[in-house]
Amino acid sequence: MSTIETTRTGLFLDEYGHFINGEWVSSQGGGTIALSNPATGRALAKIQAGNARDVQAAVAAAKAAFPAWSRSRIEERQEILLEIARRLKARSAEFARMESANNGKTVTEATIHDLPEAIGQFEYFSGAVYSLHGETRDYPDLIGLTHREPIGVVAQIIPWNVPLLMASMKLAPALAAGCTVVLKPAETVCLTVLELIREIGDLLPPGVVNLVTGYGQDVGEALVAHPDVRKVAFTGSTATARKIIEYAARNTIPQTMELGGKSANIICASADLDEAARTAALSTVFNKGEVCMAGSRVFVERSVHDAFLEKFVREVDSVQVGDPSHAETRLGAMSSRAQYEKVQGYFDIARGEGAEIATGGTAATVADFPDGLFLKPTILSGVRNDMRVAQEEIFGPVTSVIAWDDESEMLRQVNDSRYGLAGAVWSNDLKQAHRIARDMQTGVIWVNTYYNLPRGMPVGGYKQSGFGRELSWDILRDYTITKSVIIPL
Repeated sequence: MSTIETTRTGLFLDEYGHFINGEWVSSQGGGTIALSNPATGRALAKIQAGNARDVQAAVAAAKAAFPAWSRSRIEERQEILLEIARRLKARSAEFARMESANNGKTVTEATIHDLPEAIGQFEYFSGAVYSLHGETRDYPDLIGLTHREPIGVVAQIIPWNVPLLMASMKLAPALAAGCTVVLKPAETVCLTVLELIREIGDLLPPGVVNLVTGYGQDVGEALVAHPDVRKVAFTGSTATARKIIEYAARNTIPQTMELGGKSANIICASADLDEAARTAALSTVFNKGEVCMAGSRVFVERSVHDAFLEKFVREVDSVQVGDPSHAETRLGAMSSRAQYEKVQGYFDIARGEGAEIATGGTAATVADFPDGLFLKPTILSGVRNDMRVAQEEIFGPVTSVIAWDDESEMLRQVNDSRYGLAGAVWSNDLKQAHRIARDMQTGVIWVNTYYNLPRGMPVGGYKQSGFGRELSWDILRDYTITKSVIIPL
């Protein structure tokens, strides 16, 4: 490995290295990956195409740094987390532009959602760590002590849809708990993560946080299967999670997994249809539908189905697709050509299954962006729950509408999914709302709202949506391990 020296062209450096033991270094394999802006098609920067030797160096650095970091004082770690938050705040406008350029999302969305939520992770866990402590248990002839200790070197693997927020969600609790980290971001969208590490690298002792970029088959397996890694934290697809679980099983280490979703957004006859339609449209286009918690199955009581669908289509048709840098744009470009083509494939699948395209269903043409990966927001009507478009995670601005008559049968269909990450119920009947929420097999449920996540509320899934709970104190348990000490009297 050699130290990387590079220049900045516009928002980004021309080339980014791995961050290992406090230094930016080139890959031992010598390869790089070119990243581009999905809205314009223009090149942005190169990152390293890492390999197993890079992973070995990063894990060795994290292992060497762990003893001192794990014994550091809580107030020291707290001040570092708060300073990270302060630095993100100071550059929030720049980070929002970077996230838009690499991911295709709108600058507005990055400004009002991604940056505040990322900053909030470091602020929240800077305080939450003080509640992480052991206990004393009294017995007639002995005293029992339990200590909560940092678990060790943690492998963290994050996706491409909200990379800066995902990095913050993973790093903040791990650092608060006293763990050291090797982070692998997605190879397609990761430039804000690299810039985050550039911004905070001087705050941390060498080796506490390390970052290796590259393809999953070259970096991910080597990282998760490394014998010195003590825990894996992963967000991504269920298919990839199965491979990671298999790799982690070689060393019998714990994992937390936040995986896919096909969330149900339930509209009852008593609901405020205008607000429900507005929020369903928001769920459709938020982050271009590249959100695991998106309410992509809308179950509408038949007596209000037509009225709701009309309002829903009107809301979606008012969405402006276009230049992600413009304040009035609500739907930007898909993150990659692979995702752009995957979502378009589901338009054909929907037609073949007998669903109707109420609006959208095609690529979008945006003036001055001939190479942009834009899609029209799409509503599918006449959908049955057994169709592929209702069962498979599309991960794009596409929502299926399913009519229902009987509440118990509707709930059976809602729960007839391999996923169980999020969902909502819209009803002005409080008993009905409680009843439906109680019977939904999902980890996060909103009532008469969507995407409202107050800080400190646990987030995680049922079934194939994963296990473990993030964004709250609960995750600190997963970055620590309990030791029992028994003292006879």
